[in-house]
This record gives sequence, C-alpha cells and structure tokens, in this order.
Amino acid sequence: MKHSKTIFTALVFAALALYPVFTGSYGVDLVTKIMIYAIFSLSLELLVGATGLICFGQAAFFGIGAYAAVLLSPEGSAPSLLWLLPACVLASSVYALAVGALSLRTKGAYFIMVTLAFAQMAYYVVHDTPLGGGTDGIYLTMKPVLGSLLDLDKSLALYGFTLAMLAGVFGFLALLGRSTFGRALAGIRVNEQRMRATGFSTYPYKLAAFTISGGIAGLAGFLFAVKDGFVNPEMMSWHLSGAVLIMIILGGLGHLRGALLGAFAFALLQEFFKSEAVFGDFAKHWHLGLGLSIIASVVLLPRGLVGLPGQLKVRLMGRNSLPEVRREAV
Repeated sequence: MKHSKTIFTALVFAALALYPVFTGSYGVDLVTKIMIYAIFSLSLELLVGATGLICFGQAAFFGIGAYAAVLLSPEGSAPSLLWLLPACVLASSVYALAVGALSLRTKGAYFIMVTLAFAQMAYYVVHDTPLGGGTDGIYLTMKPVLGSLLDLDKSLALYGFTLAMLAGVFGFLALLGRSTFGRALAGIRVNEQRMRATGFSTYPYKLAAFTISGGIAGLAGFLFAVKDGFVNPEMMSWHLSGAVLIMIILGGLGHLRGALLGAFAFALLQEFFKSEAVFGDFAKHWHLGLGLSIIASVVLLPRGLVGLPGQLKVRLMGRNSLPEVRREAV
C-alpha cells in the first residue's frame, strides 16, 4: 500500500514536470497557480490534518509573504532570490509565531475565532494604511533572479521553480510526519490530554507546527506575488482561508496527497464553472455550481478524493461477495 502511494506521488510530479511540453502559455500559467495553491494547502494540512488545529487565518501568512516580496524588493533593480525568499518566509513565520503564542492558549471555536481575528487585523493593516497601497494594492516592478541562472520573470522558469518548491515542501512534510515530532503531533490530534498525561508538554509542539505552517504559507504567498507581479488586500481575506480549508477537506484530511488533489480539484472545478464556452451566461454564477459540487463531494466522498479508490474497492468486493453469501445461506 505504501509503495502504491509513493508510485502515485512520483507519477504526479513526473506528469507535472512533463506538462509544459504538451501545453501553451495559458496552461503553464494555470498549473503554476494551482501548484502555488497546493503549497498553500499543504501548509494548512500540517495544522488541520496532522495536528488537529482548525485555523481560519491562514490567508494572513499567505498575504504577508506576498506583501513582503513586494515591499522588500528594490524599485530600480531585480532582487536576489537568495535573500528575498528567506526574508518573506521569515516574515510569515514571525507573525505565525506571535499569533500562535497567543491563540494556542485557547481551544475549539475560540481558537478558530482568535486566528480569524488576527488575520482580519493583518487584512485591515494593508487595506486601510499606505503601507500596503490600500484597496488598489501594489505592484512588483522587477521579479527576483538568481544571478544568471534563474529569472522568475520567465514563465517556464517560474513553473520549474514552483514545482521544485512544491516537491521540496511535500518531501519535508512527509519526513516531518515520520519523525518523532510528527508522531507527537499525531498524538496531539488523537488525544491531547493523554499526551499530557504521559509527560509531553504539547504547547511547544503545537507552536512549532503553527510557525512552520505559517512559513510554508508565506512561501506560497511569495510565489503568488512573483507570478502575478501584484498584491492586494484580498489575498488576506477570510474567503481565501475558507477556500484553502475546503481544498484539504475535498482532497482528504490527514493525507499530504489529499492536499495536492484538493488544490487541483478545487482550482479546476473553479475554471470549469467559469467557462463561458461550457455554461454560456450561466458562467457568471459559477459560485453556485462550485458550491453544489463541493456539497456533493462531501456527501459522496466523506474521506475525500484520496478515499475514492478504497470506497470503490469496498463496493466492488461487496457486489462480488453476494453470490458467496447466498450459497452459504442455502
């Protein structure tokens, strides 16, 4: 079973690596955006799926990484990727550390509301002050470079770099889940009180997970700002926090593969229902079609997309076993 999961993941990344060969600029841009969302969803998977912490303010860390990419970039020259990327991740991590230090002292619905409150604070800082350009947002005049080796202003270079970051984050979280730290997070998710009874101080583990999650979200925000060359306050809105939560639920909580599948499924469904070629004028109401699809997937696939093969196997085995049951009854 583990080998099949590894093979599936390897095939997905191989397909993504070969994808630009078979498509044009629009396809490359679309999948680049989806891969950024996949990194973003992996950041939340670490909190919700691995630790059991439902955070509704993940967009704040995403937005801080994006705004840092623009605000820290010099206007007259292309910034170096070597210092700009770590700076953006660090900015998101520091804010996540501060938010986590306070919000993790609460539980349940209170934790959700506190994280949402901190996210809204960050949102209004960039929305209502000159720092973030207000509602108009701000532009990234020159995109980062890595000497003469890499220029992220080129779509294929950005695609390859985003794919490398996605693979790196996926591998890092996979190793983290198998480590002692990851097992401690799994224990916290299942029964935090029992973990405390065995001598674990759960607060530092949760705070570390919260900080790492914020840093990964900041990485996704940095990539998004570089891709679009523009940031605005909507990147920190609660709508985006809700969307990324839907992604990991759609894919399947508790699975890194689920975060990938959920990000791709959500983005492709969004593009499908927005298509005027398919739906005509009804495409203006794409939210309705997307919402109904998500409701149907939650009802029909309670374990998410990663649980679909197992669900089909159970149904097929159930049908095949009916004749045997009847023979035994006779």
